[in-house]
Amino acid sequence: MADISERALGADKSLLLVDDDESFLRRLAKAMEKRGFEVEMAESVAAGRAIATARPPAFAVVDLRLEDGNGLDVVEVLREKRPDARVVVLTGYGAIATAVAAVKIGATDYLSKPADATDIVNALLAKGDDMPPPPENPMSADRVRWEHIQRVYELCDRNVSETARRLSMHRRTLQRILAKRSPR
Repeated sequence: MADISERALGADKSLLLVDDDESFLRRLAKAMEKRGFEVEMAESVAAGRAIATARPPAFAVVDLRLEDGNGLDVVEVLREKRPDARVVVLTGYGAIATAVAAVKIGATDYLSKPADATDIVNALLAKGDDMPPPPENPMSADRVRWEHIQRVYELCDRNVSETARRLSMHRRTLQRILAKRSPR
C-alpha cells in the first residue's frame, strides 16, 4: 500500500463514505485512513446528506443503492455545498444509464463493485480529463451477466417467472442460473 503524497491529497483530506454494507464500509474506511484521508462514514442517504450539509468533504465515495433511497441524492447535496468535491459513485449493479446519471449530477467517476481501495483512490485523485488506470481485476463477462440477472430478479420482487419473461429467457434456465454461485 503506497502512501499518497500530501500534494496529491491537498490540504483538505476529508472523505465521506456512504454505504449500507457495514462491513464493506468499515474495511474501506480503514484502508482510506491508511492512505491519509480523514474519514467520516454514513450508512444511509439521510446520514450522508446530513454530513454533506454540515461538513461538506473534499472527497466522497457514495454507493448508488442504499436502503433508504438513492445515493445520487447525497451527490446532489455535495455539489450544492461544495462544487469542487471529488465524488466517486460505487454500485454493485453497473449500468450505462446509472453511470450517465451519476456523471451528469456531478460525480467524478463511477465504479462497479467490487472495487478495491486502490481503484477508488485512483479515481478520486485523477486530475482533469486524465483517466485513472484500468482496474487490476475487472469483472468477468460472466460476472457482469450474473449481476444483471440478479438486479432484474430483485426488481421483479424475486419472481422467477416475471424475471424470465423480462430477460427473454426460459424459466427453468433462469432457475438453474439463480441456483448457482456467483462467478468470479
